[in-house]
Amino acid sequence: MLIIMNKFIVFFTVLLFCSFSLTAQNEDTKGADKRFSRFEYVDAAKEYLDLVRDKKGNTYVYTRLADCYYNVFNTQEAERWYAKALAGSDDPELMYRYSQMLKANGNFDQSNEWMTKFSARRPQDIRAVAFKSNPNYLTKIIDRGKKFTVQNLDINSAFSDFGGTISNGNLYIVSARNNTRRTYKWNKEPFLDILEIPIRSDSTYGNAFLMGNKINTKFHEGTVTFSPDGNTMYFSRESFYEKKFEKDLITNNKIGVMNLFRATKTDGLWDNVESLPFNSSTYNSSGPSISRDGKMLFFHSDMPGGFGLADIYKVEINSEGTFGEPVNLGKMVNTSGQERFPFEGSDGTLYFSSDGHLGLGGLDVFFTKEINGVMAPVRNIGIPVNSSADDFAFTIQDTGAGYVSSNRMGGRGSDDIYAINTSQPICDVLIASSIKDSKTGDFLNDVVAVLRDTNGNTLSSESTDNKGKVEFRIECETDTELQVGIVDYESKKVSIPGTRDEKVTVTVELDPIEKLIVDDEIVLNPIYFDFDKSNITAIAAFELDKLVQIMSKYPEIMVSVTSHTDFRGNNDYNLALSERRAKTTAQYVISKGIDASRISGKGMGENEPISMCGNNCTKEEHQLNRRSEFIIVRNTESE
Repeated sequence: MLIIMNKFIVFFTVLLFCSFSLTAQNEDTKGADKRFSRFEYVDAAKEYLDLVRDKKGNTYVYTRLADCYYNVFNTQEAERWYAKALAGSDDPELMYRYSQMLKANGNFDQSNEWMTKFSARRPQDIRAVAFKSNPNYLTKIIDRGKKFTVQNLDINSAFSDFGGTISNGNLYIVSARNNTRRTYKWNKEPFLDILEIPIRSDSTYGNAFLMGNKINTKFHEGTVTFSPDGNTMYFSRESFYEKKFEKDLITNNKIGVMNLFRATKTDGLWDNVESLPFNSSTYNSSGPSISRDGKMLFFHSDMPGGFGLADIYKVEINSEGTFGEPVNLGKMVNTSGQERFPFEGSDGTLYFSSDGHLGLGGLDVFFTKEINGVMAPVRNIGIPVNSSADDFAFTIQDTGAGYVSSNRMGGRGSDDIYAINTSQPICDVLIASSIKDSKTGDFLNDVVAVLRDTNGNTLSSESTDNKGKVEFRIECETDTELQVGIVDYESKKVSIPGTRDEKVTVTVELDPIEKLIVDDEIVLNPIYFDFDKSNITAIAAFELDKLVQIMSKYPEIMVSVTSHTDFRGNNDYNLALSERRAKTTAQYVISKGIDASRISGKGMGENEPISMCGNNCTKEEHQLNRRSEFIIVRNTESE
């Protein structure tokens, strides 16, 4: 969990998670429970540990102790105490939380074992359904490979630093480094402020300084986002600033939440700070991010009616500065867990962090995209952006450079900001192809498979392995064509529409080349010519190569090529054009090593059309009539 920012989301998680054991409270736990209810987890843990040392430990104490460590991201201790709690409990939420801590500590096999137990207890839970549908997801995420470089930045302090928004040559982050602030009892760090850091011309960073007191207060401030012109800023702030809070009915504690605010720049200074109209004292709204066109505000919230502990929403920003109604992004994006820190890239890709989708542990960065009003399948961005810790507040520029925040091991503080960079497509698709004999069903090895784009450019060329399989990885939403061929089989082409799915499976069945010989004709797909042209196109060459293969395998075969035109143009002109096409076709075959004596060509003009459409032909009918046919002529000398 995020050591500081998660207070405002986790509060509800803790209430739900621990409600099963509230009846186990007693006079011994009263003091620790009070600190726990105030989010003073460090001190609460000390008191629960004292109870354990005094032989007063039980399932309730172990669970509360584990929750304390969970909330300050001490995963080792959280794992230890969840294990002890489960010795006396079969609560499925305990199982789930324990599995997450195991995963965070790199114990993937054990994590899967406990996820299996959790799934058995709650088979309809969305987390269980996702796990059962893809139990080997960890291996798939890791095997996907590293597309990014990740580097810890010198701007980090020994305290919590996170976020990373660029506007007008400055980097804006959130930090707890301001020692003049009062200490936050959750983690013994100062309250959060927004800092501005100049980015120099050589891409190094200047000194960080606090934004003015119109933005920073004695309460928590959160991450920021800017309008495209840089003159409007949205950020989150604790509701205590406006004296908005709720009181816990049991402890009488004041409970604040995070709200969203807007500020505008006047004469170079930030002013006119106002609360957004959909804020509330009863739920959190935080993590704002402006869309690329400045017309939509994304944020995360635990407002009523969501799917989980925190969901991602969007709200329209009207031209006059008013707002529409917040819209939940739906169950394709949001889960029963937490979805947070949305960010829309320049290409419309939506990035966000989640602990509800399948990941490496804690919060992972995921991405999706709205296509025709529907969110595409959510994808894990993979290592090294994601780790077994919390990875969040992901942003990326057109250049492939950006930032991610994390509390992974090896950082300078509790949360650190990391620079990221990539030159590879973030969204890619695995095309998994299998090639086999259409007659026997046997898989074929050493088949040459060529993947081309819609312009005919070769993207990659590979040969099938001994199981008839070959794989390609391409960028999402790229239409491609797979061309496969091997001696003694008819070559084939398969169109593969672009998609954002992680994997596309393609099976190609190749017919033995003899199937093309029907009676006294070699039946190829039509050899089409462009209007008024006689040159061999790439499509025509693909078909003619089959003819070359047959004539190479059967040297006794002689072939007569007849070429035909459409009705456009006069008959004499068309007859001459068809003669050129027939000779060009024969010349192509000869260029591939077939003796000239074995192939001849004859132009038929418009005399033998397939479609008798005359002067009323459609484009398709004209093309049908522009064709070549291949008649087998027996070589009498070889008989």
